[in-house]
Amino acid sequence: MRLGTLLRDGAHHTALKMDDGPVVDLHVAWPLLQREGLLNGLATEAAPDILKLIAWDTRALEVEQAVASALPRLGLARVAPDALQLLAPIPRTPKNVFCLGRNYVDHIQEDNASRDKATPLPEAPQFFTKPATAITGPHADIELDSAVTRRLDYEVELAFVIGRGGRDIPAKDAWRHVFGYTIVNDVTARDLQRRHDQWFKGKGLDTFCPMGPWIVHASRVPDPHALRIELDVNGERRQDASTADMIFKIPAIIESLSAGMTLEPGDVVATGTPSGVGYAMNPRRFLAEGDVVTCRIEGLGELTNRVRGVN
Repeated sequence: MRLGTLLRDGAHHTALKMDDGPVVDLHVAWPLLQREGLLNGLATEAAPDILKLIAWDTRALEVEQAVASALPRLGLARVAPDALQLLAPIPRTPKNVFCLGRNYVDHIQEDNASRDKATPLPEAPQFFTKPATAITGPHADIELDSAVTRRLDYEVELAFVIGRGGRDIPAKDAWRHVFGYTIVNDVTARDLQRRHDQWFKGKGLDTFCPMGPWIVHASRVPDPHALRIELDVNGERRQDASTADMIFKIPAIIESLSAGMTLEPGDVVATGTPSGVGYAMNPRRFLAEGDVVTCRIEGLGELTNRVRGVN
């Protein structure tokens, strides 16, 4: 099951992409599912937005089953490929997007080499956040505001989405709280990152969190730590690694992040980037107006965005 948010008739509608099948607009399909008695305990519920559907946790799979049963009769609820306008799966997260820094050894090594440093591996997850206003969707533009930054960079990352909320979640229970997975590009203004001596400002500008194209339900991803993760700029491969190389795996991330902090349905956590970023290349290679960046994670699809100058 793949879930997303589409723009249709000027409104945000929840979309469900069937495995190897059509995209269904749940807002249009919902009345028929109710009339046919396919929603069981959800029959009195209004058509859900994406956050509500995520909060239903495993019951979201019941919605998928209902759609599959009614698929031949859904008619107008099917969205033609040429009419599909996907937004970020969660256009606005409940809180800031949580992110991990320095979670791949090879990325730490390239950072040390580029700055002639010898920073040790982290002993605990290093968290920062991106504001929800930074979120943008597939095929949306990444804004390059030359009045603010001249060193625009990319970072492909696996992100997981919290389904069942909680606090003080032990690592052994962590998988019960993962609803699904998506792709995030942790776009970064390296000059701002250095100037402010922290990560938030340089990574939090508008459009600096492309996300999507879908949230793939956890049941469709047998091992999120065995996925190929790649990024291309204008068709040139820049990043190519495996999520197996993470220093801190998802259970440890959830245990650490939730200690004393409540996680909510729809919270998004990006898990860090491997090596191959532009600032660590020799010579350094930053993004320019017109560049096309494609992030790709095995089983999750592709997230493509173009850089657009705004000044």
